[in-house]
Amino acid sequence: MRKLFLIIISFCLLSGCTSEKRNEQLPVLAWYSIPAEQTSVQRYLELKDAGFTHNLSTFPDVSALLAALDTAQAAGIKMIAACPELKTATEETVKKLMNHPALAAYMLRDEPNRKDFPELGEWARKIRSVDSSHFCYLNLFPNYASEEQLGTKTYQEHVDLFIKEIPLKIVSFDHYPVVGDSLRANWYENLEIVSAAAKEAGKPFWAFTLSVAHGPYPIPTLAHMRLQVFSDLAYGAQGIEYFTYWTPPYDTAWKFNNAPISVEGKRTSTYDKVKQLNEEIKGLSAVFLGSEVLWTAHTGDNIPSGTKPLGPLPGQVELIKTEGTGAVVSMLKNNRHTYLVIVNRDFLKPMNLTISFREDVKRIMKDGSDIYCEKNNNNFEIEPGDIIIFDLKE
Repeated sequence: MRKLFLIIISFCLLSGCTSEKRNEQLPVLAWYSIPAEQTSVQRYLELKDAGFTHNLSTFPDVSALLAALDTAQAAGIKMIAACPELKTATEETVKKLMNHPALAAYMLRDEPNRKDFPELGEWARKIRSVDSSHFCYLNLFPNYASEEQLGTKTYQEHVDLFIKEIPLKIVSFDHYPVVGDSLRANWYENLEIVSAAAKEAGKPFWAFTLSVAHGPYPIPTLAHMRLQVFSDLAYGAQGIEYFTYWTPPYDTAWKFNNAPISVEGKRTSTYDKVKQLNEEIKGLSAVFLGSEVLWTAHTGDNIPSGTKPLGPLPGQVELIKTEGTGAVVSMLKNNRHTYLVIVNRDFLKPMNLTISFREDVKRIMKDGSDIYCEKNNNNFEIEPGDIIIFDLKE
């Protein structure tokens, strides 16, 4: 029943619960995206060409938002709506937006404190009373936020109260784990907490990858972003979010640079990396969209805090051996298929994987195709942050 619910919700998120044919692709959302003054079909087609399905830009008023919705529709992009009138004149604004074919959702806010939950819950209910077909969107703090930021004693409490008090269809959170040449120690614990809470509530979750350099965060490499995206998916994420698509204005505190599109509106080297990764997400959507995570574990001498070491192997698998830092290993079920997912947890070095099965299986390639894999002593070199997937059952 829970799996059927997740599939239905994924359908709704992709299509806005309209009668149009379901697109078998995971939602890919561009945060801090095309500015209002840059609204044009050319810009939105550029966004789509980079592999994005959804756009989140903040508009100065509802008129500018409506113009952008028309433009997005022409380019085949869905919009998460954000403008001041959505708060100041909620019912009137929702009525203006709700029948637009490009509308996917309504943006409430980013990273709320616990004290804001009652007001946000009321706002979401007000929107739903007018339009129950499109979801409301809100994004949560990561688990490295302070107690003052969270407004709760623990991160677990913050997530649990959010799910309980605000009637949203999805759970979204951000966490930017790559700092310099190291990985935040509590990132996978964040994925553990959110994925478990969302599963318990019967709701899908969305998660991020960082695509702009700022402060302590380096210029994103393909390996950086792959590790974040593929770990998100291994934990069951049903939508991938990028922060940011457009580079925010430079400031002395954060010094934003090298998002896919520069402050001046030019493509950077990050654009092509994001485009490649989004093509991989699209190719693997049949594996992950609507999937149910059976379990998630980790290999390596030092597994991340809050996670579990890889225990007894599933019946079809005889041996999993990884070298180096270790891997995320998860088992997913999707329709008649059971998938074994392995992600190299090192974004700097490749990982050697030795794996044996008790029967022939199929390996799922990045384009969604499959090839047969022999039973015994298969050796693979997994690139930094990269993924390998096996279909254990049809």
